[in-house]
Amino acid sequence: MGEPRRKPAVQWKAALFARRGLKGRGRLGRPVENRPEPAEQHNYTMLRNVLGKTFRFLGYTVQYGCIAHCAFEYLGGIVVCSGPSMEPTIQNCDIVFSENLSRHFYCIRKGDIVIVKSPNDPKSNICKRVIGLEGDKVCTSNPSDFLKSHSYVPKGHVWLEGDNLRNSTDSRCYGPVPYGLIRGRICFKIWPLNDFGFLRASPNGHRFLDD
Repeated sequence: MGEPRRKPAVQWKAALFARRGLKGRGRLGRPVENRPEPAEQHNYTMLRNVLGKTFRFLGYTVQYGCIAHCAFEYLGGIVVCSGPSMEPTIQNCDIVFSENLSRHFYCIRKGDIVIVKSPNDPKSNICKRVIGLEGDKVCTSNPSDFLKSHSYVPKGHVWLEGDNLRNSTDSRCYGPVPYGLIRGRICFKIWPLNDFGFLRASPNGHRFLDD
């Protein structure tokens, strides 16, 4: 009997490449992978474009979000005031502009009207006037009290009161407020237009005491 016939070398290599999922070898002897079908290539291109646009959108969102955060945190913004505690200086639903640079550079002064995180409810903000800074002597009693009591503002705190003393919850109730709770200083009123401009001085000048 003769020897068994062997497959030619080309057929043997083709069978090996077919088993490995390859079509053959290139000119440099490297395996040539199967190329995706046109439909698969189209879907891959679409997916790549969608992912690229999505990541670019997220990048722009984060970028502009950081810019907006820095602007509101360090420059200021528009605030709508509510409640009667600052009447007649600020009425309910008045719109004011609050700047935040003063609190960062410790430029808050007596008589300034500030936006502060409420000591009773950190989720809400309040609008009050600064009556005393750290070390200042302040009157802690109400206007109707016959006997007047006084105290000194501790270090790192301010004494806040509303211009409407008879209808205001302020430092007379919860004591001195930490300076770190101040969010901004009100510069001027925007609305209503007939009252546009800088805010008037405190109607309770007698509450400011000399050291």
